[in-house]
Amino acid sequence: MARGSTGKGKAAAKRGQPKELHSRPPLDRMMQIHESIKRGNYPNATSLAQKLEVTTKTIHRDIRFMRDRWELPIEFDAAYNGYKYTRDVDSFPMLKINEGELFALLIAEKALQNYRGTVFEKRLSGAFQKIADSLPDTVNIHLNEWSEALSFHQTSATVMEVNVFDRICQAAAKRKQLRILYTKPNQKPEERLIDPYQVANINNEWYLYAYDHMRKDIRCFVPARIEKVETTGKLFERPANFSLTDYLAGSFGVFTGDEAYQVRVRFSKMVGPFIRERQWHPTQQLKNLKDGGLELSLKLSHLIDFRKWILGWGGEAKVLEPPELVEMVKTEAQSILDN
Repeated sequence: MARGSTGKGKAAAKRGQPKELHSRPPLDRMMQIHESIKRGNYPNATSLAQKLEVTTKTIHRDIRFMRDRWELPIEFDAAYNGYKYTRDVDSFPMLKINEGELFALLIAEKALQNYRGTVFEKRLSGAFQKIADSLPDTVNIHLNEWSEALSFHQTSATVMEVNVFDRICQAAAKRKQLRILYTKPNQKPEERLIDPYQVANINNEWYLYAYDHMRKDIRCFVPARIEKVETTGKLFERPANFSLTDYLAGSFGVFTGDEAYQVRVRFSKMVGPFIRERQWHPTQQLKNLKDGGLELSLKLSHLIDFRKWILGWGGEAKVLEPPELVEMVKTEAQSILDN
């Protein structure tokens, strides 16, 4: 008796429920709606719902989106009991993009060369190609024209093992502890146990900031110097207050420290304009000098990166303070003369 009652209940439930539908992705669905209307088939909500295996309510929602958001000239023709376009539609507007956005898109594509040789290259190129393919033909033409007027150039590129780099990025994203074999310049390979906090691109070079269990502190690693990498099977918790921006606040590049240096450098009239036209550091202050030169002041926690930068200006730059930096530059200059 109970079984009979349950069976009737199930049958009633089935009769009262709509047929289970296997919905397609919205974009794919709307592309098919577009093609059907463009071919002059005069499809209506019922025929489209049956073909695309969705409800008529979904079709009405799609039509409304295509008309209101993409501004497609869709109209219902009562004489044909179906939808039509009131004017010619050349292509399906998957993207509505203005001139400024198009130019930004082009710059992004050109900037991909900064990711050559990394796991991101193929993925970014593929994503950009999908976007480019979705643009109307006229937009693609403009994109090609502008491409000839803009480019990025690099004089050098870091050589790194793509698979190693990919595993590092994956570990940082999923917070997996790593055991790596790391080789510093002119030293023997050394095994390190690390918690990879963040992979960063600084001045077009890749770096890994991680907690080093041997040093018991955060250290900066160069991915290109990592020979082997393997997960330990353990997960780590990245400190909630860790911010690479804050961590590098007193840095002039990739290295940071616990010191507080007040740096002052005098630049000649010859290179003064080049110093003025850029923001070199958040703390920088510029002071114009009577002879046409200028004085640059800033606060740093580490001097190595800044020393390299200063030496690049040759005799057009003179370090005034701190004394440690003055001595570092003198020693380096003397070494150049001796060699």
